[in-house]
Amino acid sequence: MKLIRFYFLFIVLFGVIFITNGQNVSLYNQFNGRFDFTFIGNTLNVQPNGANDPCLLLPSSDATLNLSPTDVIENAYLYWAGSGTGDFNVKLNGIDITSQRNFSAIQSSNGNPFFSAFADVTTQLQTTGNGLYTFSDLDVSPFLNPDTYCNNGTNFSGWAIVIVFGNPTLPLNQINVYDGLEALSTAVVNVQDQLIINLGNLNVLDNSGAKLGFVAWEGDANIANQESLLINGNIINNPPLNPGNNAFNGTNSITGSSSLYNMDLDIYNIQNYISIGNSTVEVKMTTAQDFVLINTIVTKLNSQLPDATVAINSVENQCDSRTIVVNYTISNLNCTNPLPTQTPISIYINNQLLQTTTTNAEIPVDGSISSQITLVIPNLIPDTFEIKFVVDDTGNGTGIVAELIETNNTFSISNTFWISPTFNTLESLISCNEGFTRGTFDFSSYEELVKTNSNDTVQFYETIENATNGVNPILNTTNYVAIATPKEIFIRIDNENCFSITSFLLTTRNCPPKVYNYISANNDTYNDNLTIDGLYDIFLDFKIEIYNRWGRLIWIGNQNTDKWTGQVKDGIGSENAPDGTYFYLLFLNDIDYPEPLKGFLYLNH
Repeated sequence: MKLIRFYFLFIVLFGVIFITNGQNVSLYNQFNGRFDFTFIGNTLNVQPNGANDPCLLLPSSDATLNLSPTDVIENAYLYWAGSGTGDFNVKLNGIDITSQRNFSAIQSSNGNPFFSAFADVTTQLQTTGNGLYTFSDLDVSPFLNPDTYCNNGTNFSGWAIVIVFGNPTLPLNQINVYDGLEALSTAVVNVQDQLIINLGNLNVLDNSGAKLGFVAWEGDANIANQESLLINGNIINNPPLNPGNNAFNGTNSITGSSSLYNMDLDIYNIQNYISIGNSTVEVKMTTAQDFVLINTIVTKLNSQLPDATVAINSVENQCDSRTIVVNYTISNLNCTNPLPTQTPISIYINNQLLQTTTTNAEIPVDGSISSQITLVIPNLIPDTFEIKFVVDDTGNGTGIVAELIETNNTFSISNTFWISPTFNTLESLISCNEGFTRGTFDFSSYEELVKTNSNDTVQFYETIENATNGVNPILNTTNYVAIATPKEIFIRIDNENCFSITSFLLTTRNCPPKVYNYISANNDTYNDNLTIDGLYDIFLDFKIEIYNRWGRLIWIGNQNTDKWTGQVKDGIGSENAPDGTYFYLLFLNDIDYPEPLKGFLYLNH
């Protein structure tokens, strides 16, 4: 992009222009390609205004469109104008048209207002095509009275359609449509004033067929006082319709009509007034008496330039990395010349230049090239930042390619680094050993305890591979059975982009055995022996001693003996011990239980 180059229409008023509340004529739309333009339209005045003017206006008027059969209508813009503050609802071929854009101006010498209106009628003209067009229902009669427009000869109304059409046989052209409502006027008769329009940032490669057209209102055929149109300082004319001293004289140069009262539809051939290599064209209009309203200017120039634009398609982030991959597209659309290879591209992070690259091939008219680039973002850049790509920028705001439009070279997007979720460290869970280190656990509360962000999601896994791949999660977290412990449980914490993995241990401890102290050794299968829960398969080196009430040891057992059934061993045999109360000592031989467990038993045969 070139800071000193802007493609726009710049209006400069020299001298004293007595007009207020007007809208500067400026670029409305641009067409680049195999295009041309023409006008149709007509006046609603019954005769030139001025002396002996009956101040009457027609209710409708006609014009005929006659394009070549191979011409294709690209766009069509209807303009209508008149004296007064405006009528913004009209008809074209009986179809209601409502103004989409309005313009106004006031003649300061007498305070009289004037208006013009705009509507896009592209669809209607594309549908209708060639033929007769009737414009009607424009009524400015409420504003016409002898004390205003009629006596000073400024009563008028009329309409025009600007038509941009394409044809594959045409050369590559640039069509610019400018509109607004500005006055060319003078305060004192015979004192010339002028209106200058500079068309800039051009690259004229071929002046053949260059032309310029006007839609203007209120010009008078009988006023030819220093009224001229100049291109690059040269007075131009369309003899005999538009002499050099009376450019705005109620004519239609397309049809050859000289009875387009108080409006002008004129197209000038300007190929002799521009040169190959011109980067600007100056349009100057002068008058020393007439009052003219400039509504629309259309130019056709063979200005062959590219138009580089850039779009960031996507940004690929990596979790916990300051390296990103940016996918982008450089385009050369709606232009008239290829974009050269090695066009520079500058990349800014938070408006600081990070690095530059270039296009790697020529981009044709209406073409695009997509590419990607890997960027390492400096540590000082915050987690959320702006990425800005600027095509045709060498890194200091200036470029090397002349373009049709120099203000559309930038594309920005916000990006945030992908950060893995943080988490809280979890303690190991301990459960009672159910045998051979088997245990049952409830870790459902860990789903919330592990999170530092409530929006994160949590799942549990038995292996780190499953956690990494996010497959086969543990579904029962309230009654989970670990067959053997210690067992590591893995937790995957996900945010919208990344995940983290942590873990905790499930361990078991040998809980105190539970001794059932009633024995009914009668072989009824109920309480037939000494039952101790949480002993067998848990304490693997225990010893049980049974004593009678006088302290005599009557039975010893361990993990290798049968359970006590109320018998007394006498060395070579055994006999039933009498009913009554007995006492036990349970030696667990476990570090957590250095002293034997003791209690009483009641035996009943």
